Amino acid sequence: MNKPRLLIVEDESAIREGLVDVFLYHGFEVSTALDGPSGLQSARTGKPDLVLLDLMLPGLSGFEVCERLRAQDPGLPIIMLTARGTDEDIIQGLRLGADDYVTKPFSVTELVLRVQAVLRRSQPPGNAAQKLSIGTEIRVDAGTLTAEVNTELVALTRRELDTLLYLAAHSSRAVARDELLQNVWGYANTEGLETRTVDIHVAKLRRKLEADPKQPRYLVTVRGGGYRLLECLSQ
Repeated sequence: MNKPRLLIVEDESAIREGLVDVFLYHGFEVSTALDGPSGLQSARTGKPDLVLLDLMLPGLSGFEVCERLRAQDPGLPIIMLTARGTDEDIIQGLRLGADDYVTKPFSVTELVLRVQAVLRRSQPPGNAAQKLSIGTEIRVDAGTLTAEVNTELVALTRRELDTLLYLAAHSSRAVARDELLQNVWGYANTEGLETRTVDIHVAKLRRKLEADPKQPRYLVTVRGGGYRLLECLSQ
């Protein structure tokens, strides 16, 4: 079995070297980069299965690296490393396309579990040709990671697509955040897990798909229940 390829982009040598040791121990093939430009180049040429990306990098910020990588490869899993207490940074990073985030100082065990969880859910859908209609104006194509919204083509990330497909498969009811974390993000246990990942991904989807994201027609919030996708039909 091929080892998962991990790229660590981190300029602090102690953190970088410690993470290399940890992920080598857990069976990963690991490469590293010390700054934004080399991280971007390594991700483009090394074809990693996942990028572990610090936000505060010399040369190019983690935000810029994330945005450029996401434009190039919507399906590449990216996990951000960010300082504790920087909610704006977390929101911005997720909006630019990161799949998840871990705050510093972090638990190494938690980080490994998050990487493994994101990788578990990062394979192409079993039915690559699956399509989804939402209302009369939205068409989602799983095979191309795109949505057509009133004839305008919109790119989706793998996590956004998986969220839509899961909500569509359970459209008869509201889906709780913990259920999405377990079945879309791949977390085996969400007890005590604090993350805004689901809410921010839903907000991104609303901006891409809804005519009025502040008053969504299709991707609605059910108070006390989570999220529900209305007027959807899988093809």
